Amino acid sequence: MEKINAIITGVGGYVPDYVLNNEELSRMVDTNDEWIMTRIGVKERRILNEEGLGTSYMARKAAKQLMQKAGSQADEIDLVIVATSTADYPFPSVASILCDKLGLKNAFAFDMQAACSGFLYAMETAASFIRSGRYKKIIVVGADKMSSITNYTDRATCPIFGDGAAAIMVEPTTEEYGVLDSILHTDGKGLPFLHMKAGGSVCPASYFTVDNHLHTVYQEGRTVFKYAVSNMSDVSATIAEKNNLTKDNIDWVVPHQANMRIIDAVANRMEIPLEKVLINIDRYGNTSAATLPLCIWDFESKLKKGDNLIFTAFGAGFTWGAVYVKWGYDSQN
Repeated sequence: MEKINAIITGVGGYVPDYVLNNEELSRMVDTNDEWIMTRIGVKERRILNEEGLGTSYMARKAAKQLMQKAGSQADEIDLVIVATSTADYPFPSVASILCDKLGLKNAFAFDMQAACSGFLYAMETAASFIRSGRYKKIIVVGADKMSSITNYTDRATCPIFGDGAAAIMVEPTTEEYGVLDSILHTDGKGLPFLHMKAGGSVCPASYFTVDNHLHTVYQEGRTVFKYAVSNMSDVSATIAEKNNLTKDNIDWVVPHQANMRIIDAVANRMEIPLEKVLINIDRYGNTSAATLPLCIWDFESKLKKGDNLIFTAFGAGFTWGAVYVKWGYDSQN
């Protein structure tokens, strides 16, 4: 029996129309363009500001575009996995809402929460379902409405985040393409440094939690920066070495778009020039689980069949990892 690999066969994406640039942000909080660009590298971010719209709206837009591009019918989809930290509701899942909105009658679906590493985890999970031989078409979505959990009076965190979604189709192949290897990690010691204090079962919503902005992102930036640089760099170097990949035969590094200085540090550690690193943090900011698929959606036209890609991310938990993908098609764009 031939070995089954899980190949990415298409990508779709969506970002909201509203652009929140640094000039406008500086009128909301004590900051400026120079400070943001020097420390984070974000020029503007997209915000889903229409009332009543949540993460599922962006996820649906991205998944619908993906299905149209891939020529996939609703009854062909076996599974939907949505990586998100900002679900529309505590329950049901965003994935279940997608099934309804897209008319997916034959798919089971679930959300995956690994913060900014969510898409990495979901991609490897989908690949494992494909390798089992039981599933043929899986939609993996990374989507987050980070503006819904951002404190726009906190100058340290509010410039970082934006909203967006992107989706990939994962299918079986017997060729040596697709998701070929992964290294994923979790270390719970990260809890004190990056979390949202309220809204869960430990600290349910109350007047106090709302009045004190406890339903928004709390981050100790220096600590998170240190761990992100070391862990993303180490795991990327490890997966490259494990698969005999070097600066010469790695075509693209796809890093989580959290901070331009982190991206620089990872590229330097791997001795990869920035020309081979997919970067769009300046236009979208940190969209959490959406950053990795938004990168390949943004730069799909640059990707060629056979390209070696290293995806890497770091998020709350702490969660981090790297996935090695051999790209499976030439873009028609």
